[in-house]
Amino acid sequence: MKKAEKLEILRQKAKRIGEILDHEFPEAKCALNYETPEQLLFATILSAQCTDVRVNLTTPALFAKYPSSKEMAKAKLKDVEKLIHSTGFYKNKALSLVECAKTIQEKYPDGLPRTMEELTELRGVGRKTANVLLGDAFGIQLGIVVDTHVKRLTNLIGLTTEEDPVKIEQELMKFVPQEWWTKFSHWLILHGRSTCIARRPKCETCAILKHCDFGKKEVIQ
Repeated sequence: MKKAEKLEILRQKAKRIGEILDHEFPEAKCALNYETPEQLLFATILSAQCTDVRVNLTTPALFAKYPSSKEMAKAKLKDVEKLIHSTGFYKNKALSLVECAKTIQEKYPDGLPRTMEELTELRGVGRKTANVLLGDAFGIQLGIVVDTHVKRLTNLIGLTTEEDPVKIEQELMKFVPQEWWTKFSHWLILHGRSTCIARRPKCETCAILKHCDFGKKEVIQ
């Protein structure tokens, strides 16, 4: 099969999956709770190797004491560590939060930058975190968030065979409509939590079963 033909097949597959999941999850959005772009940035830093539920249980107290980078930049590491201890890797995360806030205050006191290059220069911010901020806080579609759910589902469905998150993102960006880049991740994450559960996928009730390579094989067996 020619490369162009394969790409068109993936484009049609992604389009149909997106249409179905949009119907299933019309209100799909970021699961992290926040009031400002800075708070979303800090919450996303905390979400590394941690569930969104746990982050949402942690951030109310954190944001009550440090509602913005102005306060966070002046925070003592030990105080931040105590507040975020339950999210895991709390020492590194606390350092990232405080150093990130300091840089924001030094370089971007009037508002967070809105480019991938500038955001990923902040401590604790990789491409995934930058994509979350750009897409959900600013509505800027520069990339696709690839977390553990998106990585797992895109491989199971048959949208990619890549394992590296960056390579998966680059693959998806070739055939997922750009206006869906932010929503596509949310759709897959919600589908992964509700139906395509890692240890016990509910293939028999899956809305996208006929478009899923793994699901079709499971049903045939």
